[in-house]
Amino acid sequence: MSQCVGEVLDQYRKELIDCINATDKNEFQKVIDILLDAYKNNRQVIIMGNGGSAGTANHFVCDFGKNAVQGNHRRFRILSVCDNVEKITALGNDIAFDEIFRQQLINLMQEEDAIICISASGNSPDLVKALEYANEKHGHIISMAGFKGGKIKEMSEATLVAEMESYERIEDMHLMWLHMIVCWMKANQDVLNSLE
Repeated sequence: MSQCVGEVLDQYRKELIDCINATDKNEFQKVIDILLDAYKNNRQVIIMGNGGSAGTANHFVCDFGKNAVQGNHRRFRILSVCDNVEKITALGNDIAFDEIFRQQLINLMQEEDAIICISASGNSPDLVKALEYANEKHGHIISMAGFKGGKIKEMSEATLVAEMESYERIEDMHLMWLHMIVCWMKANQDVLNSLE
């Protein structure tokens, strides 16, 4: 039986509002602490995801790199390993598609860099392999997942899980959490300035 427009909108709205309200403040604080530590020690923040999550990752690089630190202060060193289709397809074609992020980390990652991994399922093989490598390099891993968190949850220091089953709503929630991170940084410039 089909649902009317109002029912679909009401259900969508309710699920997202419930998930926002259920955001784990302790896990969110861990995310902030990892990023502040990266800033204090001038470490990189490297972000990754597949499909829509790759778009979310690239969006965050723009917002976080541009807006998290205001004025003429040192900014975060953030990059996405999702933004170069030539590199991704070369690695996938010449090595393996489950190596597209791990191979880039071999080139780019330094000890104890911060990694942000975004995955609705939490089980994407390319992300799991990348996080295995990141753990070998003592990386500080933040993950954002859906459903119950998947494998990446167990590999991370801090995890925000949108416990829903709609990929669309999960992806919405991930972007909102990332925007919340930017907004926290914008509201706490004194904290960032003290870490320069």
